[in-house]
Amino acid sequence: MLQTISDTSVKAALNAIESESANVLEKIQMLIDMATGLQQKPKDAKQLHDAISLYQQAIELSSEGYPLMQARALAGMATALRTIPAEGPDLLLEAKEAYETSLEILREQTAPEELAEVEMNLGLVLQALVPYNLATMQQAVQASQRALLTFTADKYPQEYAILQNNIAIAYLSMSLAPEREGMRQAMAVQSFESALKAVNLIEHPKEYAMLQNNLANALQYLPSLHPVENNLRALSAYNEALKVRTAKDTPLEYATTISNKANLLYNLPDNPKHPEAGNYQNLLEAKNLYAEAQEIFCQYSEVDRANVVSEALSAVEAELLLSETN
Repeated sequence: MLQTISDTSVKAALNAIESESANVLEKIQMLIDMATGLQQKPKDAKQLHDAISLYQQAIELSSEGYPLMQARALAGMATALRTIPAEGPDLLLEAKEAYETSLEILREQTAPEELAEVEMNLGLVLQALVPYNLATMQQAVQASQRALLTFTADKYPQEYAILQNNIAIAYLSMSLAPEREGMRQAMAVQSFESALKAVNLIEHPKEYAMLQNNLANALQYLPSLHPVENNLRALSAYNEALKVRTAKDTPLEYATTISNKANLLYNLPDNPKHPEAGNYQNLLEAKNLYAEAQEIFCQYSEVDRANVVSEALSAVEAELLLSETN
């Protein structure tokens, strides 16, 4: 996938590199730095394509005598490739190939942290290729587990937590025989809980909130002889996530979590010790949360998500009406 650079400022920067008295290694580093800058907060897909072109030039320059730089450029290009919105698996397959080539080089260079980061990203690409039957969830999990050999909880808590989150999501996405479904979800819960032991609310708020939300989702649907107990644990986890996810600072994440919490409240008795008394108060709270989430999703043009919440809101309103008439 050969890219051509069209952005005037990028062309000007390239010309500056060409005219620099820098040596080859310095020019490779400049190309990688420019590409990284473009892909960190891209304004559009074109900037990602420009980043890929810069990485390709860095790869070409480093092909003779600079293997570590080549591995870094390949890994950066792969990340840009997997970030570009696209239909079909072609860009993901290119990313997979670039990551795997980078890994081959890094193994010879004995760069454990860089190797682990590429394994972590490869796991995400493999996971994205599963729906196309071009990879398996087991392969994605194995890549993440290889990364965990370096990204341990004590030395790299954030990376460890993200990897455990990725592994848990992979478990939840696996198709297993009905009798093994409970084991799959239990393994996911275990991974989320393991991740939460490595991070905390103060130092890692984003990861903490993500994990609490995902743990609550897994607990809510975990087959169990004690569903109410699991739901109460899930409710506590959603409330922990909402200490970070707010309507002001992270509106879409907030709307996601409150709609998840509403799903739980819909099925949770007001008094778990006396479930026969019903859940009118929880239904009222679920109604308010669904309405708030729907408003936020509409505000941010998240049409599909707004429609899903709208259906749930209609269902809870019908349930409340039924409760009031009985």
